[in-house]
Amino acid sequence: MKHLYLVFFLCICSIGFSQENIQSTADINGLKLYPNPVTQGKIYVETPQNSPKQIVIFDVLGTQVLRTTIIGRELNLSNLDRGVYIIRIQEHSKVATRKLIIK
Repeated sequence: MKHLYLVFFLCICSIGFSQENIQSTADINGLKLYPNPVTQGKIYVETPQNSPKQIVIFDVLGTQVLRTTIIGRELNLSNLDRGVYIIRIQEHSKVATRKLIIK
């Protein structure tokens, strides 16, 4: 019976670690997000592919405050208040999430 519990435990652990690896490979490699903290109301989002990107920004309470698609690399954030935000960037099937500070 102890062997059955051990096998069950190892299966659960392997499933957990395999899903963690899937999440880490879904990140956008070579993503550059600058300047952070934002002081002039603009940020630049660069990736090696430089494809159109879907941008979603959330406040610290999880409320969506901005949703847009950018074709270039510049994103205007002058209409957002000072504070800490979460920015989600999607390019093709890859997704990256970063903390964004607006001063």
